[in-house]
Amino acid sequence: MSRLFKGQEELNLTDGPIAKPLFYLSLPIVITNLLQVTYNLADTFWLGQYSTVALAAITFGFPLVFLLISLGMGLSVAGSVLVAQYTGAEETEDAQYAASQTVTFALLFSALLGLAGFFVVEDFLALIGASGAVLPPATDYMEVVTLGLPFMFGFIVFIALMRGSGDTITPMLVMLGTVILNVALDPFLIFGWGPFPELGVQGAAIATIFSRGLAMAVGVAIMIGGRRGIQINVRDMVPDLAYARRLVRIGIPASVEGTGRAVSVNLLLVIVATFSVTVEAAFGVGIRVFSTIFMPAIAVDRGVETMTGQNIGAGKPDRAATANHFAAKASFVILAALGVVTFVAAPAIMSLFSDNPAVIAEGANFLRIVAPTFGFMGVTRAYSGGFRGAGKVLTAAGITVLMLGLIRLPIAWFGAQVYGPSGIWASFAISNVLAATIAYLWFRRGTWREADLTDDEGEGGEEADLGSPTAATDD
Repeated sequence: MSRLFKGQEELNLTDGPIAKPLFYLSLPIVITNLLQVTYNLADTFWLGQYSTVALAAITFGFPLVFLLISLGMGLSVAGSVLVAQYTGAEETEDAQYAASQTVTFALLFSALLGLAGFFVVEDFLALIGASGAVLPPATDYMEVVTLGLPFMFGFIVFIALMRGSGDTITPMLVMLGTVILNVALDPFLIFGWGPFPELGVQGAAIATIFSRGLAMAVGVAIMIGGRRGIQINVRDMVPDLAYARRLVRIGIPASVEGTGRAVSVNLLLVIVATFSVTVEAAFGVGIRVFSTIFMPAIAVDRGVETMTGQNIGAGKPDRAATANHFAAKASFVILAALGVVTFVAAPAIMSLFSDNPAVIAEGANFLRIVAPTFGFMGVTRAYSGGFRGAGKVLTAAGITVLMLGLIRLPIAWFGAQVYGPSGIWASFAISNVLAATIAYLWFRRGTWREADLTDDEGEGGEEADLGSPTAATDD
């Protein structure tokens, strides 16, 4: 085990070779993200056995979950970037204050967002095309998720803050335990095994929220204890509105990035919903398969975000650039190889989630059209992580909005009119290639080097002096 994973104290992210610390930082993130996706895959698998309507219901529910989380994702990114840069600058007290305030505002925001979302989920689902037999179970699923949003946010923030400090092993271990719990609970609550009532789609949501709530509680306890990763202090968790402005300045662009992805999926669903339930189900399974396959790229993205942040904080932008270029090459190779496997095994992969021949055929077509471009998605994610780690969060958001809003959606709409579902699937492939090219050229410009958030100037020339965690900031 010690050969595969190295603790925070064994990783030097600001000196020495690049590949080894990035590997040891990213490997636990890969496993953590795979485990996190297991929540969705377990739901997809069991509900696929339950009924095609249930599978279509979470096809509509998943993008809304993604949207809700993305709206608050900026706070976790802000906390991670600040902790990374303060850690690199060896300013421990400032890192702890940033972490404490991030937890406070993440929980407050998610509680308000979840409460508001509870009352509009049915209308929103209907707006994006859920109708008939699909709408009631999709609504049941999302009502549980919205009320449990603080639990989901709490654990996401725990992962981000620990990662910013350089500890990616502890979140992995916590996630492992709760995934096992979720997978075990799912069939009991969905099918009504043993003493449990048959809850169908709603049962899958309850199992997920219960498991994530337990994960959040364990994560917060670990951070308060302070023996692993970053420490949070209860006395520093009193809401500091002046500090909230700093989190918002970094967090809003990050939320735009995440929200852009979520809105794109929801708008794509509007296009997909013009076809049959079979196409809807194939799209839902395909998106979940992508979320699994892209885990290595997302892990490298988060790893290089931390390496960039710590090296920027330590005043070593050249080392940060080297880490980004290496990460982009590694991600391309890994995802290209996974693309080959996916292309060959597409029908078999789809059959894991549905026994409907039509869903399997359409889903395999989806996977095979997109698979040859997986490597380009790896390049995009690697450079986006570098932008965020340097504080250029708006740049990362801009690339995402450009890829999804200005390239993928128009092509999907036009392609659907001319080529049917295959035209929608082609929009993924085309946007993957173009986004990677844009991200590489943008990174080569070198403007990210100017964005050390522990100095006086942040992105866009805004003041970002975080040297005194309790001092007010004037824009």
